[in-house]
Amino acid sequence: MAIASNKTQAELTHHDLYEQDFCLWIEHTVKLLSENRLTELDRENLIAEITDMGISQKHGLESNLEVVLMHLLKYKHQPEKRSNSWRSILFEHRLRLHKAFKTSPSLKRHFTDEFNDCYDTARKLAAIETGISMDAFPLTSPFTESQVLDENYLPE
Repeated sequence: MAIASNKTQAELTHHDLYEQDFCLWIEHTVKLLSENRLTELDRENLIAEITDMGISQKHGLESNLEVVLMHLLKYKHQPEKRSNSWRSILFEHRLRLHKAFKTSPSLKRHFTDEFNDCYDTARKLAAIETGISMDAFPLTSPFTESQVLDENYLPE
């Protein structure tokens, strides 16, 4: 991206750098942190980016949980359409959940807190994808948190 001012790269403030070249801003921020030059940090954008990282981790977890729940519902309610593809999707998204818990154990609390909301979303997605009435799917999850995470669990 071209620099949209008359300033040279050396004259850019750290805040300007955030707007002009995000990767360079990250490199500069890491350098300032490693050199303990904390007063020179672009604190406002650094705080925003760290906050966004946490939100992204939570959204990713919710997305993976919704995919697992939706496929478990499909697996349970459409036995004639069960496929290796569905089992593969279940394995992949369960693996993503386990990796998230391994790198950020505190996400397990978020998993538990959001389980019911994610089930509601998965229920709607399953109804849309299958063409089955939403009323056919239970209002509360027929699957426990342990079953959702168990790579060997498949509903009958």
